[in-house]
Amino acid sequence: MAGNYFGTDGIRGRANKFPMTAEIAMRVGMAAGLSFQRGSHRHRVVLGKDTRLSGYMIENAMVSGLCAAGMDVFLLGPIPTPAVAMLVRSLRADIGVMISASHNPYYDNGIKLFGPDGYKLSDEIEERIEGMLDKDIDLALADSDGLGRAKRVDGVHDRYIEFAKRTLPRSMSLSGLRIVVDCANGAAYKVAPEALWELGAEVVAINVEPNGFNINKECGSTHPAGLQKKVHEVRADIGIALDGDADRVVIVDENGAIVDGDQIMALIAESWHQSGRLAGGGVVSTVMSNLGLERFLGGMKLQLHRTKVGDRYVVEHMRAHGLNVGGEQSGHIVLSDFSTTGDGLVSALQVLACIKRQGRPVSELSKKFEPVPQLLKNVRIAGGKPLEEAPVKAAIEDARHRLGKAGRLVIRPSGTEPLIRVMAEGDDPQLVEAVVNDIVEVISETRSAA
Repeated sequence: MAGNYFGTDGIRGRANKFPMTAEIAMRVGMAAGLSFQRGSHRHRVVLGKDTRLSGYMIENAMVSGLCAAGMDVFLLGPIPTPAVAMLVRSLRADIGVMISASHNPYYDNGIKLFGPDGYKLSDEIEERIEGMLDKDIDLALADSDGLGRAKRVDGVHDRYIEFAKRTLPRSMSLSGLRIVVDCANGAAYKVAPEALWELGAEVVAINVEPNGFNINKECGSTHPAGLQKKVHEVRADIGIALDGDADRVVIVDENGAIVDGDQIMALIAESWHQSGRLAGGGVVSTVMSNLGLERFLGGMKLQLHRTKVGDRYVVEHMRAHGLNVGGEQSGHIVLSDFSTTGDGLVSALQVLACIKRQGRPVSELSKKFEPVPQLLKNVRIAGGKPLEEAPVKAAIEDARHRLGKAGRLVIRPSGTEPLIRVMAEGDDPQLVEAVVNDIVEVISETRSAA
């Protein structure tokens, strides 16, 4: 965690436990509201959420804090994270708030904040807000006659659906395609099937019955087995799996094979490069993306820019260097011609556009490169800093030496869960497995000793 509250993607944790309590959510609302007071106009916030039971608690707490800071709150209800980012700009709001723990189970929740430009907040602004959370800021809050109001806003789903549809050429129709879309019982359970149907596709929607507890439960982009089965069952042309807040996507081809974020980026980058649309001479991804993607792009004389993990850092690098395609292997795909953050539906529409233009099945289009053998294992920790322990450092250094220049090693703490992630890749799969297992064993032994 960066500081005491914010991680790699906002604030996240077990609902009703620190830091995801109603009290902290209210104070985040106060601090964020005070941080974005600009000018004398009525300040406004757009506030969306996914379908978790705890969303009701966090939503009401944040409304209290934001209204106390003098902000008018527009309540959007369950809606994708990228829709919140879009509506910040569309409704000229000062802040966007998304209450979601993304792909995590229902018992977790989180708070993601967007600035008036629709982009996630920088580390500096998050640190400023974080610094206010444990201080007495009551004197800075609004007077009795300056309190904010809150109201439900109608029509926001339609706005987002129209926005998503406009990312395709006006003349393009998805007629003739049978699509299975898995909405993970999450925020896109209404908008994704509707957008695809309006574009002309035959749509089979699954996991579109949220009950507060089933978000991401054995479904969605992190559990695509059900989607693979359904694609086979209905003989679909493609399967689309979103996560709980629909900012990431995984594709399933007509044979049931999974297409991850690296392959999706490769497909879109190649298509945009051929049409002259790709900006900046490359793609931005994280240290977790497969070496095969880097080699594939190199074959087209394109560069893969790597950042630390987190789609926010991908976007920051894209903005700083003028690139318009970026993302993560996990399925966060950022297409800055359209969006300021990852958008699972819009990314899927770009894949569908490639299918329609080329008239070829997904299995032929999506296998752009042979992935280099890669292995990722997670080690759960109870606390402490095992990566700073001497035995762990020695094991990591030994692994780097064994892999040499033909491989890569990435070890990092998760920003959203109490885990150490150990990833290695290289052309020798047995060596990759050996170095990962050796590091995991040492971390586990260090954790046990502590």
